[in-house]
Amino acid sequence: MLNQHINVDDSRLQALTHWFAKQLPLIAQQAGLAETTVNDLQPSSSDASFRRYFRWHSAKGDLVLMDAPPPKEDCRPFVKVAQLLAAAGLHVPKVWAQDLEQGFLVLSDLGQQTWLEVLHQDNADELFGLAIDALINMQKISAADAQLPSYDEALLRRELQLFPEWYVQHELGITFTEQQQYLWQQACDVLVANALQQSQVFVHRDYMPRNLMLSEPNPGILDFQDAVFGPVSYDIISLFKDAFISWPEERVQGWLQLYWEKAQANAIPVPQTLPAFLYDCDLMGVQRHLKVIGIFARICHRDGKSRYLADVPRFFNYLQHVLERQSALAPLAQLLASFQE
Repeated sequence: MLNQHINVDDSRLQALTHWFAKQLPLIAQQAGLAETTVNDLQPSSSDASFRRYFRWHSAKGDLVLMDAPPPKEDCRPFVKVAQLLAAAGLHVPKVWAQDLEQGFLVLSDLGQQTWLEVLHQDNADELFGLAIDALINMQKISAADAQLPSYDEALLRRELQLFPEWYVQHELGITFTEQQQYLWQQACDVLVANALQQSQVFVHRDYMPRNLMLSEPNPGILDFQDAVFGPVSYDIISLFKDAFISWPEERVQGWLQLYWEKAQANAIPVPQTLPAFLYDCDLMGVQRHLKVIGIFARICHRDGKSRYLADVPRFFNYLQHVLERQSALAPLAQLLASFQE
């Protein structure tokens, strides 16, 4: 029967439920599940995109259903990258059924607790050690095998432009003066040049505790559909300069050094010296911080989801630490200061 909690106006959820009911007998046979009745679909989670997730529970295991409404979302990159990561030995959801035209997937369940829910100062070293090992395995995937889009100059600049377009204009109500535009352009040029000169590897693009699941083997990895080939420092700095949890700077530096040592031992093309690597991490982090601030402002002002703006100060704090130690970013420091005048 249909989920009793479905809103009668939610036509996509009704369609997803009917479609899933047709897929379930074969999935249950393949996955060793005894039940084949769609008794209930529980909302599992949603994210900053238009995707929604629902969980179907049975005594012998759960399944997760993804609703990714076309044309706003496209399931094909998720399916492709899931296969790529699974082939590399990483723990990602298995796609049990798919309808790419409707935007429906049935996935194996990696668990109900994200790392964001379980991370604390006492287990962080252990868990981040596992995340580093998983990341290095991802970065061993060759460009020829991956056939992913490139994190090129056009994409880097589009992402950076989210900051003035959505945060500066919509949130602060500021239009750049000629001098501010000049400073912004200088800052972008420095950040883009640094990203492009870094070695290019597989980039998850959202490798953070919220997208890692407490599972066996640990971690389970989610939200990889936007993967590209890009700067080697991108994912590791994303892991430690997270949108929802912050760590003392000395611990972050220690974890970055641990990654750098393991990466060198595994022939991942990181810089030969630790200071050069940390410099790349700083600048790559700034590019991401500015992008995320812009995205959070867009989610608020375009999509009506204001809760993400509460974490914007965290990113300005990250920015301040880097601006204090990297003179190459003096134009950005001057620009940000001008907002207070």
